[in-house]
Parts: sequence; C-alpha cells; structure tokens
Amino acid sequence: MIDVDAGGGDRLALAVLAQYRMATTEQVHRVLAPSVRIEQTRRRLARLRAEGLVDRITLPQAGRTRVWFPTSYGVQLASEWPEMRGHRPSRTVSDPTAVRLKAGHTLTVTETALAFLEDARRRGDLFRPLDWIPEVHHPIGSGEAVIPDALMYYRRGPADGDNGVMLRAFVEVDRATMGPERLAAKLPAYERLYRYVPTIPGRRRPSIGQELEDWRWRYPLFPRVLFVLDGTGPAGIENRITALRAGAGQLAPSGFLHDVPVLAASLADLLHHGLSAPVWRPVHDPDQRVHWTRSAYRQT
Repeated sequence: MIDVDAGGGDRLALAVLAQYRMATTEQVHRVLAPSVRIEQTRRRLARLRAEGLVDRITLPQAGRTRVWFPTSYGVQLASEWPEMRGHRPSRTVSDPTAVRLKAGHTLTVTETALAFLEDARRRGDLFRPLDWIPEVHHPIGSGEAVIPDALMYYRRGPADGDNGVMLRAFVEVDRATMGPERLAAKLPAYERLYRYVPTIPGRRRPSIGQELEDWRWRYPLFPRVLFVLDGTGPAGIENRITALRAGAGQLAPSGFLHDVPVLAASLADLLHHGLSAPVWRPVHDPDQRVHWTRSAYRQT
C-alpha cells in the first residue's frame, strides 16, 4: 500500500492516472487526500507535469474542467512498480485528442470508482484506489472477449459480521450512448464467459465432467456483475432496466443468473443514497431493492 503522508502521494497520483487513464483535478484530490486543501493536489499534479509524467487538457464545457492523464513515459514508469504488476491498462490513452474524445465515458467510470472508494472509507471496508482495474480482457472464444469497464476487488469490514469477505465485481458503466438492446446484449456475453472452457491447441478436449472454465484460473468465485446507469432521466433508466430484465429472461433459468448476482442501479441513486444502500435491482427481478454486497440474489 502506498503511504501518501510518507511521500508516496506523487507515486499514488501517477499510479491512479496510469490505471484509470484520466481524472479531473477534483477526482485525483478525492483519491489522494480529501481532508486537505485541494491546492496541495494541484501543486502535486503540476510537479508531475513538469517532470513529464502527466499532462492535461481543459474541457471547454463544465467550467473549463482540467482533465489529467499519464504520458507514455508516465505509464512506462508506473507499470514497473510492484503494486501495478498485472494492472497495466490494455488500452493506454496518452494523446490529448483521444483523451478529449473519451473523457465523457472514462470520467464517469472514474466517478463510479470514487463512489465505491468513498463509501468504503465511511464503512471501514477495505477498498484501495488500485483495487479498481479498468478493462481486464476475458476471452470467450472465437476471437471474442468480455472487457468490463472495471474489475473491482472489495473486502467487507468487520462491521458486517462476516470476517472480511472478499467481493469481486465486474462493473459496467452505461451513459446511454448505446441502445437498451445493445446494453442487454452484454448479459449473454457474461453467460458465455461463465461457461467458456478454452481449447488448447495440441491438447485433447476434456471429457464431460473434466472441463474447467477459464474464469476459474483467476477467481475462486465468478465476480458479480454491476450495471451503473447514467446519462438519462428516471424514464430512461427504467427503459434500460426493462431491457436488462428482458435480456435476463432470454437466459437459462438455472446456471449463470442462479449463481451470479447481476444488479443494476442509477449513478444518481448511488451518489445520493450511497453504494451500500438498498438501491440495487436484480436484473431478473428489478422490483426488488437490495444491497450489492449480499451473497446471492437467486431466481426462484
């Protein structure tokens, strides 16, 4: 763990930008040291920029917000650190034009990460900034892959009475830039990942009962799937949840949805009520309102 107070603030700031791809000044400040004046974060970022490790653009809208991102040199340096091992982004963004074009979605993903981080701090749970890993590639065969917006590692605190259970989640952040049906199409892709057994060239295909799904090499349990919806008003959110419910209805009643919690919530509700409030809705039964940390939300 990087100790910000012991001089690790610059290192953590660069690591977060390298992993998250970009963040506003305020977002970096909320990660590093929300209890101190934001001028300290501004000076830190300016120092990293002078050293050629990060750069920035200014968005013309939203009060000319400054968006920070790592340079290629910054990404190369950060990827060599032990805490970043295996976390290197699959698609680094170090070009100002690319940052501007990707800012809307990526900054919303960063805001979602911060919502989990700040809620964990309030609850005493263990969720560090680098426990949020964007765009981890998961093959599902035929050259296709599932690439969630983020993979999250989150350990519940002793206040929950479960001795610090580790939770893992695939997080999909939707800003209504695709139609509801395309959003719902992510569900069968996750089901394919749940069932996917890779075929290794030159090796005989395992017989029934000997298959080992690819995800089991990475996780002891399949991560839950969390859809965070933004970019529309309440009616648009309901349309998207209705589409997810219809998509869930196309899946087998046993198997994936029986074993894996798949939940949806609006980002507005999460920011207003908190991540651990019962604002999450199981996609197979969205009339429920549940906590995302519950162990199961099985169909009956």
